[in-house]
Amino acid sequence: MFKKALVAAAILAIPAAAAAHHGWTSYDEKKVIRIRTSLSDVKWGNPHGSANVRYKNATWHVVLAPVARMTARGLTKEMIGPKKQVVLEGYPRRDGTHEMRIERVIAGGKTVELR
Repeated sequence: MFKKALVAAAILAIPAAAAAHHGWTSYDEKKVIRIRTSLSDVKWGNPHGSANVRYKNATWHVVLAPVARMTARGLTKEMIGPKKQVVLEGYPRRDGTHEMRIERVIAGGKTVELR
């Protein structure tokens, strides 16, 4: 009986963990951040890309879209690589963590919608 309960609990926890990872409610969509910057530590991978930027005298983590979506919409890793100036538009985390969810990237004169 204990084993069945443990398996059931594990199965129920999987969707909750997935929802927590993609829980966009932790970002404040009423506070739009728009910055011109260059990205560092770009991670071009799944489940989504990410990078770091300097914003308000701190290092902020930026959450991008899945690689397949970015490339399908015309954004390449080379466009956002080191020393490339980009404009990022996104939302900060509600809890004050230095992290933002990026909605739009302007790179090389091209605007790319990520969501």
